[in-house]
Parts: sequence; structure tokens; C-alpha cells
Amino acid sequence: MLAKTESIAIIGTDAHLVEIEVDVSGGLPGFTIVGLPTKSVREAEQRTRSAIEASGRPWVRQRVVANLAPGGLRKDGTHFDLPLALGLLAGARLIDGKPLEGWVIIGELALNGTLRPVRGALAAAMACRSAGRRGLVCPASNAPEAALVDGIEVVPVTTLDDCIRWLAGELDKGQVAPAGVADEDAPAIEDLCEVRGHQGAKRAAEVAAAGGHNLMLVGPPGSGKTMLARRLPGILPPMSLDESLEVTRISSVAGMLTDRPRLVRERPFRSPHQHVSVAGLVGGGTGLPRPGEISLAHASIATCSLKE
Repeated sequence: MLAKTESIAIIGTDAHLVEIEVDVSGGLPGFTIVGLPTKSVREAEQRTRSAIEASGRPWVRQRVVANLAPGGLRKDGTHFDLPLALGLLAGARLIDGKPLEGWVIIGELALNGTLRPVRGALAAAMACRSAGRRGLVCPASNAPEAALVDGIEVVPVTTLDDCIRWLAGELDKGQVAPAGVADEDAPAIEDLCEVRGHQGAKRAAEVAAAGGHNLMLVGPPGSGKTMLARRLPGILPPMSLDESLEVTRISSVAGMLTDRPRLVRERPFRSPHQHVSVAGLVGGGTGLPRPGEISLAHASIATCSLKE
């Protein structure tokens, strides 16, 4: 039997919807995933097997083929575990697959069936809203982050069994409160008024901040270049809600919000080392591209020291 679920693929800082087709048919038992999956996606077979058995359902001893469409889009990440497990159960007629329609699903499965947080939940919620889907099913620790996006439902789940019971109408998850804004542990914003003297340099910083210009500071070590740069975010205007969502989405994709999901309202300041690699500065990497320091400084300030 063929069953379908939906998830997302993260490319750069954007999330693209992925349709997961799971066909359970006769033949030699096996689990094959096609559609340009990376190793982390192919390893989902072992995690889903243990999680399904831990949830009290039998493992399907048939031929299972999972297709991640579109096939030309590379798929990476462990967030495909939950949609693959639900698609497999629906294809084997162990659960009803109809309630899966209209939902985008993400989540990494532990061997005991619990769900671990994944990166990119906010990007997934934004893609879900843009595509007109009903809502997002995600790990409970990612739910406050995803709830920042208006216009969609967010369903927090803690285990695979909870998700199955919710699909069967046996569990009511209720409303999810969006992630908070205030961060008590965030350092205080440094103020430009703390800089004494340097009137010309401060004037140049104010002009650059007002016009959104680049600024080159030249001088010997200890002359105050970094001190001035660190105080530039303090004279920038407060971020709008759209800017905050963009900055939070980039932080989410970079995996910086998994421990403490929150809406980023303070402008970030990034100061990479002078020997940072090109990929670390502008983004990229050996696999799928990840945000670099320039992307992480979106809507704010990034400094980089240069030596002759």
C-alpha cells in the first residue's frame, strides 16, 4: 500500500517542502530510501525500526521503498525520521493515513521512541504557511519556536506513540505558546556614549549606521576599532517583526536555538577570527550549505580583522 507524508528539506536558510511516498509491498524484507538522501537520512531505517517497536507496533517485514520528492533536491538531516515512520505505519495499514494530509512533519527519533529537537523548525513553519498547509507536527521542544509563525497550527509531540494517538484522535495537544522574547541572560547592549574622544570615528560610525554603509576602521592594535564596532548595534533602530523572524530563522537553521528557542529581538554582533575560512565566512561546507558569519550577522554588524 502507498502512503504519503510531507516534510521539509533545508537548503541554505530556506525550507522546501518534500513529499515522502512510502510503498509497502510484497517481496524480500528491506527498507530503501531514494530521492538523493544523505547518510543521515539513510540511517533513519535503524532509528525508525527501534522507535516503532518501542511504541508497541510490529516492524514491517515486507519490502519498503520510501521516495523523497522532488528527486533532484538533496535531502539532509535527521528530521525525516518521524514522517518516514508514520508513512511506513500508514503504508502497512497499522495506522490510518488520512489524518496525515495537510500536515508537515519533522522530528528525530530516539531508539526508545522519544523525539529529539531538530534545527530549522521556524523555517519549516514558514514554508508550511507559504504552501497553505494546515500545520506543523514537531518535537515539543521545537514547538514554541514554530509557534512564532501565525496562520498555522503547531502540534507538539514528545514520543512516536503520542503522535500516533493524536492522529487517531485519542490525544488533544491544545495550543502552543510562542517562544518568549526576553532573555535574562543576554548581555547588555554596549552604548556608543561609553567611548570617550574619537569624535571623528564616532561620527563615521553614526553615518554608517544611519545609511547602512560598510565601514573600514584602520589603526594600530588597541586604538579602539573593535570597541567602536561592538557599539554599532546599540545605535541601530529596533528590529521590525519581519527582521526578527528572518534573524531567528537563520539562527534556527544554524542550530543555535535548539536549547533555548526564542524570538531574537536584539541585533546580532559577529566577530569571526581573522583566519576564518571562506566557507565559515560566507557559508557553505562539504555537504549542504550552512549559514556563515555574514548570514548570522543579518540585519546587524559583522567585523573581521585584516592583517597586512
